[in-house]
Order: sequence, then structure tokens, then C-alpha cells
Amino acid sequence: MSAPLFPPRLASHFAPGTPSAPGTPVHSISTIRRKAAGHHGPLTKILVANRGEIAIRVFRTSHELAMHTVAIYSYEDRMSAHRQKADEAYQVGKGLTPVAAYLAQDDIIRIALEHGVDMIHPGYGFLSENAEFARKVEQAGLAFVGPSPEVIDALGDKTKARTIAMKIGVPVVPGTPGPVGSYEEGASFIEEYGFPVIIKAAMGGGGRGMRVVREQTEFKDAFTRAVSEAKSAFGDGTVFIERFLDKPRHIEVQLLADGQGNYVHLFERDCSVQRRHQKVVEVAPATNLPEDVRQAILSDALKLAESVQYRNAGTAEFLVDQMGRHYFIEINPRIQVEHTITEEITGIDIVAAQIQIAAGATLPQLGLTQENITKRGYAIQCRVTTENAAANFQPDTGKIEVYRSAGGNGVRLDASSGFAGAQITPHYDSLLVKVTVSGTTYEVARRKMLRALVEFRIRGVKTNIPFLFRLLTHDVFIGGRTWTTFIDDTPDLFKLVQTQNRAQKLLAYLGDLAVNGSSIKGQMGEPGLKTDVVIPTLQDRTDPENGPPLDTSVPCEVGWRNIIVNQGPEAFAKAVRQYPGTLIMDTTWRDAHQSLLATRLRTIDMVNIAKETSWALANAYSLECWGGATFDVAMRFLYEDPWERLRTLRKLVPNIPLQALVRGANAVGYTSYPDNAIYDFCKKAVENGLDIFRVFDSLNYIGEKRMSSIKMKLGIDAAKKAGGVCEAVVCYSGDVADQNKKKYTLEYYLDFVDQLVAEGIHVLGIKDMAGLMKPMAATLLIGAIRKKYPDLPIHVHSHDTAGIAAATMIAAAVAGADVVDVAIDSMSGVTSQPSMGAVCMALEQTTLGTGIRYADIQALNLYWSQVRQLYSCFEANVRASDSSVFAHEMPGGQYTNLMFQASQLGLGTQWSEIKKKYIEANQLCGDIIKVTPSSKVVGDFAQWMTSNNLTAEQVKAQAENLDFPSSVVEFFQGYLGQPYGGFPEPLRTHIIRDKPRIDGRPGANLPPMDFRKMKADLRAKFGKHITDVDVMSYAMYPKVFEEYQGFVEKFGDLSVIPTRYFLGRPDIGEEMHISIEKGKMLIIRLMAIGSVTEGKGTRDVWFEVNGEVRAVPVEDRSAAVETVSRERATTDPGSVGAPMSGVVVEVRVKEGQEVKKGDILCIQSAMKMESAVSAPVSGHVKRVVVHEGDSLNQGDLVVEIVH
Repeated sequence: MSAPLFPPRLASHFAPGTPSAPGTPVHSISTIRRKAAGHHGPLTKILVANRGEIAIRVFRTSHELAMHTVAIYSYEDRMSAHRQKADEAYQVGKGLTPVAAYLAQDDIIRIALEHGVDMIHPGYGFLSENAEFARKVEQAGLAFVGPSPEVIDALGDKTKARTIAMKIGVPVVPGTPGPVGSYEEGASFIEEYGFPVIIKAAMGGGGRGMRVVREQTEFKDAFTRAVSEAKSAFGDGTVFIERFLDKPRHIEVQLLADGQGNYVHLFERDCSVQRRHQKVVEVAPATNLPEDVRQAILSDALKLAESVQYRNAGTAEFLVDQMGRHYFIEINPRIQVEHTITEEITGIDIVAAQIQIAAGATLPQLGLTQENITKRGYAIQCRVTTENAAANFQPDTGKIEVYRSAGGNGVRLDASSGFAGAQITPHYDSLLVKVTVSGTTYEVARRKMLRALVEFRIRGVKTNIPFLFRLLTHDVFIGGRTWTTFIDDTPDLFKLVQTQNRAQKLLAYLGDLAVNGSSIKGQMGEPGLKTDVVIPTLQDRTDPENGPPLDTSVPCEVGWRNIIVNQGPEAFAKAVRQYPGTLIMDTTWRDAHQSLLATRLRTIDMVNIAKETSWALANAYSLECWGGATFDVAMRFLYEDPWERLRTLRKLVPNIPLQALVRGANAVGYTSYPDNAIYDFCKKAVENGLDIFRVFDSLNYIGEKRMSSIKMKLGIDAAKKAGGVCEAVVCYSGDVADQNKKKYTLEYYLDFVDQLVAEGIHVLGIKDMAGLMKPMAATLLIGAIRKKYPDLPIHVHSHDTAGIAAATMIAAAVAGADVVDVAIDSMSGVTSQPSMGAVCMALEQTTLGTGIRYADIQALNLYWSQVRQLYSCFEANVRASDSSVFAHEMPGGQYTNLMFQASQLGLGTQWSEIKKKYIEANQLCGDIIKVTPSSKVVGDFAQWMTSNNLTAEQVKAQAENLDFPSSVVEFFQGYLGQPYGGFPEPLRTHIIRDKPRIDGRPGANLPPMDFRKMKADLRAKFGKHITDVDVMSYAMYPKVFEEYQGFVEKFGDLSVIPTRYFLGRPDIGEEMHISIEKGKMLIIRLMAIGSVTEGKGTRDVWFEVNGEVRAVPVEDRSAAVETVSRERATTDPGSVGAPMSGVVVEVRVKEGQEVKKGDILCIQSAMKMESAVSAPVSGHVKRVVVHEGDSLNQGDLVVEIVH
């Protein structure tokens, strides 16, 4: 005999001996339900004339009652969850609007009759309070799960309900005796009772058709809107007017009646937390309600039900004023959204009772007598909606990308579209899920609700969960003493806790990377390292050979910074000078990667080696890690906060001074700022962990001694007042050992040093940014300064472009320098600084040792050799030393960056020519000191000359008619200060023409920045997370900061992503481990990349995140690429072409506009270089053929001028 087809545990559900074909099951879902229910009632099939969570709620109870379920759905709801939860589902109201479909009474009844339905449950909303619908259902021979049509008619009309209440002695709020047809009809009531009043829809509920009016001037408009809303929502615009009570509580009583003389209450609910008369949070039973008031309300509720011979479930609603007086307001003849909390405190399934009463059962038969109904503990319900509380609860729509719900003891969820992939449409109520919790006390329930809401993860649409957090933790709610306008009266509730949505934003970035590749400018190809970077160990200090590795789990606490912290900058400078050896500054964290890797080194790769560095370089003078180009590049290209970098490194390296390169009166920017910006910047830098300001001016401009507006003085004074060590810098150019060099002589530098020392600096810096200083020059210059200032600490910086920097550093040390700059070996050489290992080991054999262990240098070098391989996609093609630097004098950091820029501008094959033009451009500028930003002027000038095939003589001859790069024009105006020897004339006049000349310090007359207003504006634009240092970032780089904030809003904090995942396109199946905070690891695997969606140009990218499948839509930028053929400029003077390749950032003229020769037509930008395109002739603009954002090639037509 074969084994049965059903599991033994279900054997009792199947009739023994039932004949069946071999192998055919003898059961179905229907028989299982009926057997489990233990009854065979006459009504077996129910249709729910509703949608969403209430339809699912009814289906679930119906299934428990062994009933077959039928759903209806509109066309817009065809993918809705409630359709799938029913046994059968049919579209209703074809051709009607989304809401009208669910109001199509005849179509609903047709579906019911065609499919053998016995009962119709209306749910809440839609037709639930429509007496006509109830009557049609009964006339069709179907059972209506609700009150009789007559009772709905009597109580659904709130004016009739008030009349009934007054007849039986139940107190009501003073109001009009009946419906009000026009606002004029309400005048007599207002004359008697005054304002405030509330206008209410006579039919329906849910806050629709309600308006509170406090002044006569508001009355007409509010009345019109209430009538319109009521008519739209309920098909009936009838309204009435009541006196409005200030700060009342809203208490409602759950009623059950069987239509056969039996009435019970299931206690009360407090529904006072409302917004626009829509309930938000409900509590059962009501807290802080005097027992005599409670009993009076319960008694009056039963009295009302009995007076109308009520049947089925209903809710009697009351207001309780601040004196404890209660007033009846309405009875809702239907199930309520918040019925769940009553079910939780009583254990009674209200929907089951509804259905059974409609089937003919009495309350005693169901065991529902008043003495048997008890309550236990407390329950709270929160309605989670797809609304943005920060935007006045504006409903949000879209696709739910992530849905993770709460659960556990005492948590109940009633949801509909609660799943990933659900589409939230604008057609219906914004309710997503009802969260109901229960606990032994009100406080236990409140805490449980908070826990449940924290567990939710809903992404893709905004929800009101942040608002619910604020509400549940407000003192008034904690005390259980809310009132109906509590939300409107408490603006503090809108100081929302923002969800971070970190994982989904991170996936959006990884998805974009998978589809489009890296968007980091300057990257060529993939990272050169696809494995984890190995963190080295350091040798034991007492037994290097046999001892255990040094414990670097915590940072070293011993170092030179302790002197700064405990004794101040002056004591630090004195100690540096007294040190018998030579100290080093490691540039690996700033200038080295700026020179070799286009400044693209990310914070995470410094952090990973920071604690080891604190031990290995404990005797270092400083670590250069901030300022210079790293500040704006962090935001512009790496999408990182430079201030967070500083704070993080400070925490991990507490012992070694951190140093920043600061551009005098320009701080870390490229333009002029008012004085208060410089002082505030320096103050905040120290507060966030900076110790040493290396202050320089790109022209060595300290001004004529007779001038009061000294440019470097501002930066020096700001650094000192901030409490930092001020290291003032002499920028080196030329060759003091070459007697033929007549401009930048030894006397020039000594005179400049005199002026700096007079400002009370702590340390003198010599910045040889191009690597021009030869050993003999170092001996002469450092020796002369040391002789004149024996107590002045001297710090020397150079680049190894020509290959002699190590020799120069050793010569400088021997000549009396206290500090020399080096970079870790694998990040040294060519345009970077000399090798740390080489310089340190050479000095170890003298009396000038650095105190840095060779083994520690090698350990750090192991790490950085891997990191450099990781960043190989940013390497410039500089493979060896280049002694031509002695001719062109190009700074090391600029050398590689300019090579990259030239490539991007299509000038890569003309690198040799650019170097020649750089020499010519420098001479045209007057042979200036070249360091950012003055070096950028010369670089822009050289590229422009190369692009336009101009010689120096042609530039001089045609200067009055040429469009120069903006940086060049501003330099000649004087925005960078005054170059030593002055500007060459008449070239200056020809270039700037009628533009203003700036004499003295450019920022001296700028008005102070209003940081408070700036912060308020930024918070209004980007959110409450904006801090004071964010304001300073904006002050330095407004556009860059705004773009950075937009990127972070879209993709989140990407600084946590390991660099190989940040830069490299992930492989299918590749598993990525990303730690987003301590103890929180995301394990991400790329699963698939979908095809392009037609019409949208997007792809779905599928990931697995901690075992959960998620999809993110990503724009495929290659799918929308169009080839644009641009018109070229002609030889006609009015045909104005682009002077070089770039992007149009601003268009300043319109067609038909009159222009004069020299007027700016538009601004172009290419690789940070802006260039104005000006009118070569006077006339009127015939055509403007470019727009902002257009990419142009040199010679493309920009504007056509009729002249």
C-alpha cells in the first residue's frame, strides 16, 4: 500500500476513505481552512470592496474563518499586494480614475454576483459609510459586513448624529442644528458663538473636508475648500459647523453590536496625535484620563449605539476639553484604521466579530458579553506613511528599493505594499504600514515602538519615520498628555533625525562604477592592485631581531607635538633649534602624492598606516598632510571632507605635529578673501588638529616696507593668533650660486628673510618648489641665513625633478638647516621629494642624524609601494629625472599636473613645446616666483600660447586684441599681489585694458564675510548637518563645495570604501567588504547588470548586501551619447571661435544684444583654467550657438556678431 500524499500532521483534516484517483490529493486549501475552522457556515465567500492593508487584514481573518476571498483592484493597483493575498482577484471600474474605480458600486456588486460571493466587506474609506451602497448590497441578496443602511444614513451624516445625541442627553460641541448650504448660512451661528469654528464634512471622515477657521477673513475660502474636498472624497459636499475647542483630547470608543439588542464596548483609544485631522499615532487605553470621565464616555457610547439599534462594529468619537468635559462628535459606522490597538489590549479579533455578526451570530454566541471583555496592558499604533515630514509631509512616490521591516515580541505589522520593488503611486493614501506594539505599561509599549521603528529600513521613497522618532521621544508624548493640535503647536517636532541611507547610496555609486567606470577625473585605466594592501609590522624597540612585533594597535604618544601642546609654539621652535641632529618632515601625505599622483591620495590610505606612522616617525618634525591643493581636490575629485581628514589623522597621530601649506592671505584658496575669513580659517584649522602653518606667498609678496597692507603679514598674524606654529616661507627661484643671475640674488633673499623675521615668525621655511636649488646654492643661502640668525629654526623644502634634491638636503643640513623634507622611498624622486631612506641614512653617518630607524622606514615603504601601485592609474608619464627644469623652472607639483592637463586639452604630443612656452610665458609675466597660484598663471599662459600657436613676440604685438586666460588677466590686474620688479609694460596695460588695477593686498578692502548668514543659507539648501567648518569650505570654494554636497547627497560618504573598490570597476561575483562604521560591515557582491531600459537609458544593477538582494537603477551614460557636429568659426572678425578646447561655464550675451569690442561674450573652463571669450569687434549679436555646459573644441563657433 502506498504512503498517503499528505503529511501525517494533517491527517485529521481529510475524510478517511474518500475516493480519489491514484496519486490525486484529496484536499485543497479550502478544505484545510474549513476543517481547521471547525464549522461549516452557510456564508463561505467574501469580497472586500477596498484595497491595500485593510483588504489584506480582512482576507487574513476570512481565511481563518474558512472563507474564500475575492479582491477587486483598479488598473493602477494591478501590481498591488492585496490582489495577490486573495483567492481570486478581478479588475473593477475599467476606464475610471484610480479612486473612482473603487467607488463603482454597480461594478463591485456585478463582480460579486458573477463569482458567487456571499458577503461584502467595505473596509474603511471609499464606500464604507455609503448607505446607498449598503442598500444595494442587501438588495442583491448579499450580506453587508457593517451597519444597516438606515443606521449608516443616520450616523454617517454627522448632523443627524448630533441630533440623535442631543435627544438622548449625550453632550455635543455647540454647532449648527443641521447642514449648512452656504457660508452665509453659518453667519448666525458665528454671531452667537464666535471664532474659532471647525467646518466638517457631514459624510465621511479621515480628516477630509475639515477646516479650522479662526478669523472672519478666512471663513469664505475655508468653507469653499471644505465643501469641495468633501464632495471629491465622499461624493457629497454637505458640511456643518461646530465651535472649535482649543487643545482637546480625541477619545474614541470601539463598539460592537449584533442588531439583536446586544451592545458592548471594547474600551477607549486616545487618538489625539493628529495632523490636519488625520490620526498619526493612537494609544489604547487612554493615558491620564480620569476614571469618572472614562466611564462617562463608555456609557454614552453604549447609549448612542442602543438608541439607533446599532449593528456590527463602529466607533463613537468624543472630544475631552481641558476641564475634563467630554463632547460627542460622531460615530464612524465602520472598522477604523486604528482598530488593531484595541485588538491587542482585549485579545478580540474585531474583523472576525464583524463577519460573524453579519452572518447572523449574536454577541453572547461569540462570548462577547461586557463582563467577559477585559483589557490588558497598553498598545500603540504608528502609521508609517510615504511622506516627507521635512517638506510639510509632501507625499513621496517611486519604487521601494529596500524594505526591511520590524518584528519580534509584541510587534504587529499590517501592510500592503511593504516589499522591495513595490511601486508607490500618487493615486491613493500614503499609508505604507501600520506598526502596532503592545506592552505591560505605556512606557514599555513606547520603547518597543521606538525599537520597532529603528529596525525598519525603507529606501527609494521617503517616510515619516524620522518624524515619528521625534514624536515618540518628545516629553509631552512620553507623559501621555497630547492634544489634537499637538503636532501643529510643536515646531520642535520637525527637528528631524535624518536617516543616512548609507548602504543604498553606496550601492548607487558601485552600480555607477560597474556600468560607467570611474568618474574620477585624471584616472587612466584600472587600479594597479586588486588585492588588499598588507599593513606592515614594526620591530620591537628593545630586541629588534627576536622580540615580538611592536604593538601599534594604539598610537604612539611621544613626539614633538607634546611641546606645542604643553609649552606653546615659541618653546617648540626653541627646542627644534636646540636639537643636535637634523629633523625631517615627511611629505608623503601631501606634496609627494600631489607631485606624483595628481593629489588623488584618499584619506583611508593614510588612515590605514597612521598608527604605524606615529611610532615609526615619532621623532619627525611634522607630517605634511593638509592644505595646498589637497583641500579643494578632496572635495572636487575624491568626494571627501578635508576637515574630516584633518580630524581623523589628528586622532590617529597625536604625537607628531601636523603641517599644512597655506597661501598667505589666500588660505587654501586661489583667490582673495576678506581678513575675517583668513583668521577664522586658521582658528578652525587649529581647533580641528593642525599644528604648523607653512605660510607662503606665490610671489614672495610682502609689499613695500612703507605699505601697511602687507599680504603675507595677514597669514602670519592669523596663524599666530590661532595658536599655531607659524613657519613663514621664502619661495626660491633662480640660482644664488650663479653670478649671472641678477634678479633673485642672495641679497634679495636675505632682505626678504629680514622682513619675515620682523613679523615674529617661529620658523623660517625655504620652499624650492621646482627643485632648482643646487648643493652649492643651499650652502650659500642657508649658511648666510644661519650666520645672520643663529637662533632661527630653518626648514628646507625641495623637489627632486633634476635628481639632485638628496644632495641639496644634505648640504642644507650641513649648512645649518634644522629640518629637511623627504618622502617615503616608494613615493619619492622625480617631481616629488628626495628619498627618506637615502637622506636619513646619509645623515646617520654624520653628527646630524634624524632619529628615524632604517627598519621602520623600510616597513612603511612596504606599505607605500603597494599603495603607489594601487594609484598607478594616476601616474604621469615621468619616468626619470629631467634637468631641463633648470631652464623652465616648473614646480614639481605642477610638472606632472600640467602634463596631465596638456593631455586632456589635446596638447599631449606638444609637451616639449609647452615647456618652451612656459619659459616664454614666465618672461612675459616678468620672470616671477612660480608657486601655486602664480605657477598656474604661467602654466595657463603657456598652454594658451601653445594652443593658439603664438610666440612671445606675437603676444606682445597682438595683446590688445587677444582673449587671454582669466588667470593671466587677473594676475596682470594685481589680484595675486605685486611681483618683484613690477609688471612689464606696456603688456600689462594691453592685457587688462579697462579692467581695474589692484595695488596693495587684493583682499584688504573686501567686506567681512557673514558666516552666520552663510551657515543659515547652507542649512536651508543642504540640511541641518552643515557645520561651521563646512561654512569655511564654502567660503574658500563655493561652487566646489556645493557640487561636493550634491555628490554626497546622491552617493553618501564614500570615504569608507577601500580604494580598489572606489576606483576599480567591480567584477561579477566579486565580494566586497566595506566597513561603514565600527562594528558594521557590509558584505557586498555584484550579481548582475541588466540591459538598458528603452526610453530611460538606465540599467538595473543587482547586488547582494549581507545576503539580501538589492537592485539600483543606474544611468548608462554611453546609452545616451549623441554625436554633436559643431559649426566652426570663419575668418570673418565677427565669427567668434573658442580660443581653446573646454566647457562653457557662463554665457553673458543674448541674440540681438549690442556689444562693444572687448565685451565678454562667454566664459570657458578647461582643467581649472578659465578663459573669457570677448568680442573682437563692436556690433550686435546675430547668433549665440553655445549654452552653459557645452563642450567645445578650439575654433568652434561661439557667437556671430554683425559689425
